[in-house]
Amino acid sequence: MHKRHYIIPVFVPHAGCPHNCIFCNQKSISGAWEEMTADRVKSIIREYLGTMPSNAYIEVAFYGGSFTGIDPQKQEELLASAFEFLQSEKIQGIRISTRPDYIDIDTLNRLKKFGVDAIELGVQSMDEEVLQAACRGHSRVDVEASSAMIKRFGFKLGHQMMIGLPGDTPEKDKETARQLISLEPEMVRIYPAVVIKGTELEADYNKGRYRPLDLGAAVEISKELLKLFKKNGINVIRLGLQATESINYRKEVAAGPFHPAFRELVESELRYDMISYMLDSMKAELDELVIIRTNIREVSITVGHKRSNLKRLYKRYPIGKIKVLGEPHIRENDIIINTAEYESRLTEREYIDTVVMD
Repeated sequence: MHKRHYIIPVFVPHAGCPHNCIFCNQKSISGAWEEMTADRVKSIIREYLGTMPSNAYIEVAFYGGSFTGIDPQKQEELLASAFEFLQSEKIQGIRISTRPDYIDIDTLNRLKKFGVDAIELGVQSMDEEVLQAACRGHSRVDVEASSAMIKRFGFKLGHQMMIGLPGDTPEKDKETARQLISLEPEMVRIYPAVVIKGTELEADYNKGRYRPLDLGAAVEISKELLKLFKKNGINVIRLGLQATESINYRKEVAAGPFHPAFRELVESELRYDMISYMLDSMKAELDELVIIRTNIREVSITVGHKRSNLKRLYKRYPIGKIKVLGEPHIRENDIIINTAEYESRLTEREYIDTVVMD
């Protein structure tokens, strides 16, 4: 049985990054304003450890800014603070987040020395026009070169991509996903671009030069990307910008597809597609009562946000009543549909293999 995985986040806002990407206001995104110090790292780790079970897999993650762009001595001070907990086996891993153009041999040797085992790259897009419009300051070639180097050094590789940037399209997003898949990351994060106050993107939005994705479009694109990554065995560890005390529409987000339960919206759409796929194949067997059985932890995504999936199913199919049952013995991502005389079973893997073309 796998241990539960916990993350202790340490935010280093805008540290080491001279670039001003049009979407970025790192201090707002991280919710952190104070300068990070070695003592603060230790304090944060101790505080989190007090809330986590001792038998879990606990990982310290340095987020925000561009960690490997910090002065090397400062990097070592921060990493050494976390490394102490790794050596005493109070944590089991350390990860950092950085830019694709801030990776080299000396940097990777330094990270290895202090126990870092995973590196996430802020890729955002593999389309050169999108990267230039976002003022990223790196190219697709930088992503390819740094990813290969990270893999060669034995680190786990993560990619972060952003949809809905200026000049972006759903097809460009899919092509970015395909190119990232070819680089074989172990994990991916997908963020819809939102308009953060105090950014160049906000100025463009206010002048009518930029229009963010609406929530429905962001969910639809993310669903298609999720299917692509799942088909290729790549774990999507986050969908949507993480809510913090400041990241919400009342404080820092001016516009765009921010939702505190964005991942659930995406997974719910995927679940609706699976159920529809099954019902389309058994239309002749539909009757007054249809029972949808799923893992007990997946009842919410099956029913949909505000029962949206059930409402759509009632409109689309000649069904009198739909019951959704959560059963602990059914494997996660599996669905069983029963009518009076018929039963249909489908795994997410079977569905994705059938409908997704690489």
